[in-house]
Amino acid sequence: MALETHNCSLRLKQIIWCLSQVAQPAPPRPTQAQTGRFEPSGGKVCELLHVRAAGSVRLRRTRGERLGLRMMNCELLATCSALGYLEGGTYHKEPDCLESVKDLIRYLRHEDETRDVRQQLGAAQILQNDLLPILTQHRQDKALFDAVIRLMVNLTQPALLCFGSVPKDPSVRHHFLQVLTYLQAYKEAFASEKAFGVLSETLYELLQLGWEDRQEEDNLLIERVLLLVRNILHVPADPEQEKRIDDDASIHDRLLWAMHLSGMDDLLLFLSSSSAEQQWSLHVLEIVSLMFRDQNPEQLAGVGQGRSAQERSTDVAELEVLRQREMAEKRTRVFQRGNRHSQFGGSYIVQGLKSIGERDVVFHKGLHNLRNYSSDLGKQPRRVPKRRQAAQDLPSHRRSALNVRLFLRDFCSEFLENCYNALMGAVKDHLLRERAQQHDETYYMWAMAFFMAFNRAASFRPGFVSETLSVRTFHFVEQNLTNYYEMMLTDRKEAASWARRMHLALKAYQELLATVNEMDASPDEAVRESGRIIKNNIFYMMEYRELFLALFRKFDERYHPRSFLCDLVETTHLFLKMLERFCRSRGNLMVQNKRKKRKKKKKAQNQGVACGDVSRSPGELEAVWPALAEKLLRCAQDPELGVEDIIPFDAASEVPVEEQRVEAMVRIQDCLLAGQAPQALALLRSAREVWPEGNVFGSPVISPGEEMQLLKQILSAPLPRQQEPVEGDDEEEEEDQEEEEELQAVQVSEKEFNFLDYLKRFACSTIVRAYALLLRSYQRNSAHTNHCIAKMLHRLAHDLGMEALLFQLSLFHLFHRLLSDPAAGAYKELVTFAKYILGKFFALAAVNQKAFVELLFWKNTAVVREMTQGYGSVDSGSSSHRAPVWSPEEEAQLQELYLAHKDVEGQDVVETILAHLKTAPRTRKQIINHLVRMGLADSVKDFQRKGTQLVLWTEDQELELQRLFEEFQDSDDVLGHIMKNVTAKRSRARIVDKLLALGLVSERRQLYKKRRKKLAPSCVPSGEETLKDSRCDDLEEEEDLPEEESEEDEDQEEGLQAEAVQGSSFPSAENLGRSLRQEGLSAPLLWLQNCLVRAAGDREENGCSQPIPLVPLTEENEEAMENGQFQRLLRKLGMRSPTLGQETFWRIPAKLTSTQLRRLAASLNQREKEEGREQEAEPHPGVPGEQSPDDEPQAEAPRAFPSARKKKAGLASPEEEETAGEKEWKPEPKKRQLLDSDEEEDDEGRRQAPALGTPVIHKKKRFQIEDDDEDG
Repeated sequence: MALETHNCSLRLKQIIWCLSQVAQPAPPRPTQAQTGRFEPSGGKVCELLHVRAAGSVRLRRTRGERLGLRMMNCELLATCSALGYLEGGTYHKEPDCLESVKDLIRYLRHEDETRDVRQQLGAAQILQNDLLPILTQHRQDKALFDAVIRLMVNLTQPALLCFGSVPKDPSVRHHFLQVLTYLQAYKEAFASEKAFGVLSETLYELLQLGWEDRQEEDNLLIERVLLLVRNILHVPADPEQEKRIDDDASIHDRLLWAMHLSGMDDLLLFLSSSSAEQQWSLHVLEIVSLMFRDQNPEQLAGVGQGRSAQERSTDVAELEVLRQREMAEKRTRVFQRGNRHSQFGGSYIVQGLKSIGERDVVFHKGLHNLRNYSSDLGKQPRRVPKRRQAAQDLPSHRRSALNVRLFLRDFCSEFLENCYNALMGAVKDHLLRERAQQHDETYYMWAMAFFMAFNRAASFRPGFVSETLSVRTFHFVEQNLTNYYEMMLTDRKEAASWARRMHLALKAYQELLATVNEMDASPDEAVRESGRIIKNNIFYMMEYRELFLALFRKFDERYHPRSFLCDLVETTHLFLKMLERFCRSRGNLMVQNKRKKRKKKKKAQNQGVACGDVSRSPGELEAVWPALAEKLLRCAQDPELGVEDIIPFDAASEVPVEEQRVEAMVRIQDCLLAGQAPQALALLRSAREVWPEGNVFGSPVISPGEEMQLLKQILSAPLPRQQEPVEGDDEEEEEDQEEEEELQAVQVSEKEFNFLDYLKRFACSTIVRAYALLLRSYQRNSAHTNHCIAKMLHRLAHDLGMEALLFQLSLFHLFHRLLSDPAAGAYKELVTFAKYILGKFFALAAVNQKAFVELLFWKNTAVVREMTQGYGSVDSGSSSHRAPVWSPEEEAQLQELYLAHKDVEGQDVVETILAHLKTAPRTRKQIINHLVRMGLADSVKDFQRKGTQLVLWTEDQELELQRLFEEFQDSDDVLGHIMKNVTAKRSRARIVDKLLALGLVSERRQLYKKRRKKLAPSCVPSGEETLKDSRCDDLEEEEDLPEEESEEDEDQEEGLQAEAVQGSSFPSAENLGRSLRQEGLSAPLLWLQNCLVRAAGDREENGCSQPIPLVPLTEENEEAMENGQFQRLLRKLGMRSPTLGQETFWRIPAKLTSTQLRRLAASLNQREKEEGREQEAEPHPGVPGEQSPDDEPQAEAPRAFPSARKKKAGLASPEEEETAGEKEWKPEPKKRQLLDSDEEEDDEGRRQAPALGTPVIHKKKRFQIEDDDEDG
């Protein structure tokens, strides 16, 4: 009944409002004397908001509030008017006040992206004039009190939480700033003891209840009170609006003082220390961090203790710097102004300083201005893009009022003594168990840095911070530091936020090191021993030693502000000081060393073959061949020659099997050169079974004579070989990716630590550049920061003897600015170091005139040694990892060999030079680099090895290719017809490259298959056309794909099309199904078989067909669909892969009939397949046939087989063709099948068709269908 009355009253008020708007569209605004009340402009009557009874005193609204009411929605205004009114300091609530508060909560829940409801309520000052009086005066109404707390929590939530992030759109950013302004007004309204007194009393009463008496509503109210306090403290200050100086009370200080007077700080301490209230630990930690966000822990610890001698000396030094600069400015002004002003200052010529032309500079000002002359005067400064601008520092700390600082100091002391260990332990437990929200670990690291610094500055007691003083804490901070950097690289939009979190982690790490360093000075022996144990663990682990090197290398001034670099430099200084002292106190320090384990690729079995044997002359090879041929003939006639024991490839290697074909050819050649005829012949026959495509290792029915001829050609072929790396050649091992590969395993070992060796890791231009960047602001840096910079640069220059590392023009310009600074006396350490470096440079420049040119570049250690020891001394020195210098005789010999062999076709010019170069041992990379340096070659890319190509393009083959292109250039599939009719079978990519090289086509797109209309089903046999079209649909989609994607899949798709035309997908599917069952994928195969059977049944019933997606509903089937072997099976069966960006699942093509689907399903039945194999008697030799193009073979053997050449040219005798035709088709053990050509008799084709279970198909071409099982 009460709810209905409330709704009726709201409706009535809305109707009155609308009638007033219609009746008086734009009346003149009456004065206060006429009406006795204030009204907003526009004639909007607001009596409902003010008038409660006759003769009652109206509350006068401010101008901003009247403007806010004018902008409010009528329903929202009516709801606000039903809350109540304030009269003489007493707030009178309406009967339907509770329902109105709930309505406001509902309105906030459905506000738009501009947060319009929040802005209207903020403009009307509902929280200040209505909600706060209700909170303080009607606390006894529990339901209303809970609803008001809920509404306040919603209204005061941070603007970042409302909008997600700071908007970049100007219109939306305006709304963001408006909401932020209202939040600052809320914060000012809460800065009263009365409001926090009510919250503290409520929280105290709830915490007095035991866990058995506390209801769920009580826990919710506790959480809402804590969230409300958090929201109010989170509101950022507006320094321009407040205009407060240090030691003056800001709004935040007044808020903290109100919390102190109300006793809220004591309740927070209780929640932190109580083990029964650990569920609120994260809320309490967040509130505490917001309380101290503007404070400096070192300054806070010294409040009330008087100024120390160090602080007084620092102030005196700062005043002295200011006095010296002021005196210098006075002297400058005296020299600039004369007693008499002269209108004719004169013009001067500056000798030795050239202008734009060849003349000297003409200076038109007085001589006293010549010192400030610069060529950049009058030039427009170069605009730096926003994305490249340096990150700005956050607002610095401010000094609060004295009474607030005293209160915060006492709070910190009590918090450390009673609450720190308990609270940090509970928070760490929440973080590890993932009970916290995202980024809550930042509050943990802030609290660690702040309170450990306060403890160290006040009265150092390690027991107060023992919870976070462990190696596990070091590991936790280091992990988060690394994670923040990785996220900063991946999440570029939020890179600034990740950089701030990274800075927090660095501060925590710095304070951990400072606390451990402070433990060494403790009078307690147990404390000192604990510090030694922690340092021993930290210095032992490699991750902690490498952390600072990684941070310097990853420093980016676009995301990291100057304060981050300052903390990084100070932390590195502290770590090096602790590490150096620890190494001195111990004789030898053993540390952990980790490195990635590398291994060479598997070499040939015969390691005894010398390089000189490989590079024998043709005459020597001809002399060796007769004796070798006799051994090979005897081995060929030996029936006991075993092939099973020799494996031509490494199945465990990460190198693809196709790429190992080249290595197999090299192994055969090595065996022949070593005189190991049985091994060479067995390796050839084994490789023939592994790589049958292209007849690279001979035909399956090759005769012994042809086999001897093939071995002879392999013996004399110039095969590419990998150079073995020189021992100690570390740089070549890192750069030459062709000679080695990384393993996932990391080798862990121990070694003796050398501090100078570790310090050499900092001697790089990246780190020196970061220090120089911070040194530019030496006037703003603290004395300790400048000391850290000078100490590190002194370590590099003096301790390591690398002064030349700092010979850089930008650094020298900085030294000039430092030495000419009037207050240079305050920077004695920097001035002394600058003079030391300049003296070293001029001493070197007297010996090395090129030192002036070297000033323009940042240098590494190798260049530094060359500058100081002489150019070329590093290469000719005793260091084993540097190649010897090329002498003039060696360069002349290199040039002669290159010019003699560069145009020889069919050989690698670099390999030939390596074989004939009679100098010190050289690597392939050294020769290529020196050829480029001498100008004989344009780029290193000209010498990239492209695999073994034993069959080159001859002139006749080029003429044949040109003839075939002219014949089929008007067809739909130009490239397909060329590949079917070309004599020398090559890969698709090789033919395309040759067509482009001959200029027959200008781009690859001209060779794509063109779309054409499908023929009527009656024109061709249904079994062939349907299955073929199902494959061709996917192939014709290549026209819309990019060139790179099309080229990768062209060879594979054409092979699939050939399989579909010949109806040979069933044997391949059987082989794939067998291998998949061995892998444990029997259930997904059964699911696929059922899908095919159901699809066949649906097509028989409906009579129409459409693509059916294969949707995996179980996790096992979903994993199988992602398996590469399973996807290959789907392609063999003719399933259509999903279109990129449009489809997700594989599909059964619409072109497959129900009969074909049932046959495909039957091919997956393992039992039928095994029964069929048992019925077969003995295997028959396969029929040799032509090879369909495969995926870019890496090596091809010379086709030196007379019978094969006759057959390709059509010159084979009828007897040979009959012999081939009488042979029966039979699958071979290596999953290879040969289909007969159209030269066979029709009855032979009909005899083979039932064996396949497919209709009779008149074939036009021979194809070799193989199962790509080797990738599995």
